[in-house]
Amino acid sequence: MATTPHKSTQQFSPRERTREDLYRLIRTSEEITRSDLVEATGLSRSTVNHAISRLLADGLITETEPRTKGPGSGSGRPATKLSAVAVGAHVAGIDFGHNHIYVAVADGLGRTVGEERIELDVDLQASDAMDVAVDLLARLRRTHRIDGLGSVVAGIPGPLDTATGLVQSPTILSSWVGLSPADELGERLGTTVHVENDAVLGAYGELTRGAGRHYANFLYVKASHGIGASLVIGGVPYRGATGIAGEIGHTHLPGQTQMCRCGNRGCLEAVVSVDSIREQIAHTHPTLDAATLGLTTVRDAITERILNEAGRTLGGVLADLCNLLNPEAVVVGGELGDAGPSLIEGVQASITRHAQPATAAVLEVVPAALSTSAELVGALQLAASVVPR
Repeated sequence: MATTPHKSTQQFSPRERTREDLYRLIRTSEEITRSDLVEATGLSRSTVNHAISRLLADGLITETEPRTKGPGSGSGRPATKLSAVAVGAHVAGIDFGHNHIYVAVADGLGRTVGEERIELDVDLQASDAMDVAVDLLARLRRTHRIDGLGSVVAGIPGPLDTATGLVQSPTILSSWVGLSPADELGERLGTTVHVENDAVLGAYGELTRGAGRHYANFLYVKASHGIGASLVIGGVPYRGATGIAGEIGHTHLPGQTQMCRCGNRGCLEAVVSVDSIREQIAHTHPTLDAATLGLTTVRDAITERILNEAGRTLGGVLADLCNLLNPEAVVVGGELGDAGPSLIEGVQASITRHAQPATAAVLEVVPAALSTSAELVGALQLAASVVPR
C-alpha cells in the first residue's frame, strides 16, 4: 500500500514553503525585522508581508513595537521586531561526551528551561550512562513541572549506523557496540528518542544558534577528548552513506607513534586531544596535575605554544578537507575550541599554508559561538524542529 509523504518535506505549496522558510529564519534569530527577511531571502516586500501576516494570524510569531528612541537617535520610526512563539510540548536533549553527560529540557522553540551536567566515563559504562541521563532528565522535569515531552534527541561521540541505529566501532565507545541507543533510551523514557553523532548535533547547534548562522557551507570540528567533524552543505548537515561521515579523529599523521583507542598509532585524536594537551602542559609545569588541569588554567608563553602547535597539527588535516570541500568557514568547537585564540590561530595558519590559495583566501576559522554547549543546543533545536505545532 502506498504511503502518504510527510507534508513537511513533500507537500508544501509555494506559499506554504515561503512561510516555512521565513518562520525558520525568525525562530533561529534573536531579533529580526521584515526588512531583514527581505534582504536575507531576496523575496519581495509584498511576499514577505503576506507570509508574515499569515504567521501572525496563526499565532506562530509575534511582532513587538519598538522602544521609544532617545533624543538625538535620528528621525523615522524604527522597525518592529519579529519573534517566534513557543508552541507545542517541551523537548529534551542529551549530550553524551566521552567523559560527561549533559542534559536539558527546553520549550517548543528549543530555548533551555533547565540543564544539568555530570562527569562520567561514558565509553566504558553504557548502561550506567543511559540510566544517569534518564535520572537527570526526570529530575529536571520534576523541578520545572514538565509532564510530557514532545521530542527527545540525544548525541553520542562515536559512529552510529543510520540504517540499523547500532553503534559500530568496537574500540570507540566499546561498551556501546551493538546497542541501539535510540531503543535503549526510548525504553527507559517511554517515548521515541532520536540519536545522532554528537558532531552532527554540534554543527546543527552552530547552524541554528551559533557561528554557523552566517554560513551556508561550513565544516564544524568538535575538538575534545576525541576529534569529530560534520560538514554542513547548503544549510543541511551531511551524514554520509551510513551516517558515519566526519570521523577525522582517526586520520593518520605520518611520523607520530602515539597509541590511539582505535588500535592504530599516530591518529589525529591521539596527538591532538584534551588529554594529550593536558599532559603536555603538565609536563612543562611540574607542579600541575594533568588529571585536574583546565586548558585555560595557565596562560604563559609555553602553554600558548603548545596550544598553537596543536592547532597547526589539526589545521594540517583540515587543509586537505578544505581543498576537497571548499567550505566558507571552519568552526572549531569542544574544549579545544574554547581554549583561546592560540589554537584557532594555529588552525588558520596551517590551512593558509597548506590549502590551495584560492580555497584558503575565502575561508574563515572561528571558534564555536556556543562553546562546549553546541551539541546540547543542537539536540534541543533538532528536537524542537519536529514538535507538532
